[in-house]
Amino acid sequence: MPRPVIGSHLRAASLAERPDLEQAMLSMESSWPAYVRPDPVLVHWAFERHSEHQLVVYEGGSTVVARAATVPLAWDGDAASLPDTGWDEALRQCLADTHGRRRFTALCALEIAVVPGRRGEDLSARTLAALADHARRSGLHDIVVPVRPSRKEAEPLTPMARYVARSRPDGLPEDPWLRVHARAGGEVLKVCPASMTISGSLAQWREWTGLPFDSSGHVIVPGALSPVAVDVGRDHAVYVEPNVWVRHRL
Repeated sequence: MPRPVIGSHLRAASLAERPDLEQAMLSMESSWPAYVRPDPVLVHWAFERHSEHQLVVYEGGSTVVARAATVPLAWDGDAASLPDTGWDEALRQCLADTHGRRRFTALCALEIAVVPGRRGEDLSARTLAALADHARRSGLHDIVVPVRPSRKEAEPLTPMARYVARSRPDGLPEDPWLRVHARAGGEVLKVCPASMTISGSLAQWREWTGLPFDSSGHVIVPGALSPVAVDVGRDHAVYVEPNVWVRHRL
């Protein structure tokens, strides 16, 4: 049954419980840049095979206001075994663990997103809390998240390790999204240096960003957490996104 999410007007449910909300979840407006394009085959497989772990937060019966896309993993609990290729590898590892019939121990939250117009309502923290409740009831021990710090895009040249180390006088992380995780009990484990790799032709990058991409080198792109490497001679550009592995013990 759908469950309350810190407020009687909001409910959380998995797509297994509310399959009618799948299209609304997939089409929900979010802040992902146009060039962030995960493998559509693996994403579709994860949604179909593990619909019980795709969470929607909604109101009024069917208005989706937040979502949590996750995959279950057979994780050994060792921070060192979390891959440097976080987002991309989590999907591949879920595929291998599923077909290998390994016992799932953790959920990897690939995305926790809130409709842009609703970001002042603490919905990200509520969605994270709903996800933790779901994982506990599923008998899992941890949630691990390759976190995309929300303000890192303003400092694409700052090394992620230096950015993550910043804290406020109260000891909480300076970055707002990392701070939400910390308040929920999340523990920063390590930097995930190549969580997602996006390659494309220069024409594709021009379409995605509106920038000229007319010279080789490193280009600062809106929304990117690090520069994009451009090679005009090869008509190719690559973006490697760093994230931060955060663990929530359940």
